[in-house]
Amino acid sequence: MNKFWSLLLTRFTWLTLLIASALSANAQPANPHVLLETPMGNIQVELYLDKAPLSAGDFLAYVQQGLFDNQLGFHRVVRPDNDHGTPVISVIQAGLKDGAQRRAPIAHETTEQTGLKHLDGTLSIARAQPGTGGGSDFFICVGDQPALDFGAKRNPDGQGFAAFGRVVSGMEVVRKINALQGVSTGQDDYVDGQILAEPVAVTRATLLSSQAQ
Repeated sequence: MNKFWSLLLTRFTWLTLLIASALSANAQPANPHVLLETPMGNIQVELYLDKAPLSAGDFLAYVQQGLFDNQLGFHRVVRPDNDHGTPVISVIQAGLKDGAQRRAPIAHETTEQTGLKHLDGTLSIARAQPGTGGGSDFFICVGDQPALDFGAKRNPDGQGFAAFGRVVSGMEVVRKINALQGVSTGQDDYVDGQILAEPVAVTRATLLSSQAQ
């Protein structure tokens, strides 16, 4: 083989490797970012579509269908000084207004399945029985909350909660919401002092990117 053909073959090999590398990178699952706008400031979150596709995908569907805009609000704040559960946790919880459009509940993705943990800023699905929750009702951890992982005892069934994302900016807003004072509803002792008289509204939820930043 002469020098010309050898050089051409070398260049072709490198080009092939570059194309394969680019295709491989594009094949990796992308984690979208969503901006939640509130009167107290903005919260940007990353959704773990790669690790929790069912839970993150349902939350993303609410965003893309516009079901959160002016319909979603942070309505519950849980802190050590007002928590009535065991072990004690610290979170803020969001949900849709009464009468708002909801998608069907989704199956429960445990942290044992996803490998995720309830760390500071983690987003997770609020639920009653496994399979009754969805992206419309979620909470954000304030500080690490291992009591919410699979096998822990915050929920007596031991299944934990379905972590599906994390806050990438705006944790100061999360903490400001968490510091708000709840009221006594007189209906459920478990949430006494945790319900906000005026929920912190999510005025708009916007998909920022299809790739983690």
